[in-house]
Amino acid sequence: MLHDGTQAVVVDPGDAAPVMQALEAQGLELAGILVTHHHADHVGGVDALRPRLHGPVWGPARERIPAPFVPLHDGDTVDVLGMHFRVIDVPGHTAGHIAYFQQGVAEDPLLFCGDTLFSAGCGRLFEGTPAQMHESLSRLAALPGGTRVCCTHEYTLANLRFAAAVEPGNAERAAYDARCRALRAEGTPTLPSSIGVERQINPFLRCTEPAVIAAARAQGADGEDAVSVLTTLREWKNRYR
Repeated sequence: MLHDGTQAVVVDPGDAAPVMQALEAQGLELAGILVTHHHADHVGGVDALRPRLHGPVWGPARERIPAPFVPLHDGDTVDVLGMHFRVIDVPGHTAGHIAYFQQGVAEDPLLFCGDTLFSAGCGRLFEGTPAQMHESLSRLAALPGGTRVCCTHEYTLANLRFAAAVEPGNAERAAYDARCRALRAEGTPTLPSSIGVERQINPFLRCTEPAVIAAARAQGADGEDAVSVLTTLREWKNRYR
């Protein structure tokens, strides 16, 4: 949720109850809902929130989002609460997944990326291809390093265990792991991350790094190009415990 003290916008409300509680507790009017993709844990609360909604639901044009909603394509813009979001197509996890990027003025930029990019990981390929996911992650990785990565699941520690298997010698990843463990021990989220951090520690953004290529080859990658490496990493992560 983002708010200005009077109005709020929520992103991917899978459950309406915590949104309603926050609105009531802070005396906020719900001015809009941003949706990144169609999975139930991202849209399950949309219809229940409509009686409180004083603005649009925005979502990906190529996915079935609870109607009515404003369909968005790559390059479209959303203006809400005085903020300006640019829509980025990021297929891979789902076929029509989008992200919302807000170029900060006084603060670092904001990225709402749904289940495409996680801290130290990426989403499963339920509908898209490895080539699509690589292109989507490359687009996000090209954003300013200070961009705050607001993904939608606290998978960071599990993702870091996998990242350690891929790049055991990555000192930045080890230091980040220690910071995240300390945060979770205090009951604090590890999120948001940042694009700059993810470039250093996320194996799915590092598919051209020699150590990551070597790890993928050891797992049976049939090539050293980035798509082959990502394909192998994602398959490896799917079975990793």
